[in-house]
Amino acid sequence: MLLNDEVQLLKKVPYFCRVDPCKLKLLAFTSDRVLYEPGQDIFSQGDSSDAAYVILCGKVDMISGSANSETKIGEAGCNSIIGEMCLLSNCSQAVTARAVTEVDVLRITKDAFFKVISDNPRMSMEISRTLAETIRGARMDDMRRDRQHA
Repeated sequence: MLLNDEVQLLKKVPYFCRVDPCKLKLLAFTSDRVLYEPGQDIFSQGDSSDAAYVILCGKVDMISGSANSETKIGEAGCNSIIGEMCLLSNCSQAVTARAVTEVDVLRITKDAFFKVISDNPRMSMEISRTLAETIRGARMDDMRRDRQHA
């Protein structure tokens, strides 16, 4: 895949949709393309966070728990980014990300991610907005579950 194709794919990710194409080109250039087979873990719960992953194609399950007691808590697909919250909060991975299908990702290192953020205040705002929406959605889900169990 050409660098310009990767830039076009990055533009489809909410975090990057308003980022200058030149910055996206730099981000794509400094990132690695990685292919995962079905059943392969992209990262595991408890791993230190050294990268975020943009899913170019394929489907990933987000799994919590230990090997003998796993629970699927979500999924991610094309144009999603995973692992970014731990980069931002400097914590270990809270879940395991496992390929359901063949998954093609762009692995963005912590250094490259923060370089683009520091050079682009608009991207920082998009990340804040996207994280707020994610948190709000999770809270709404929790409230619905609480009402169902009450």
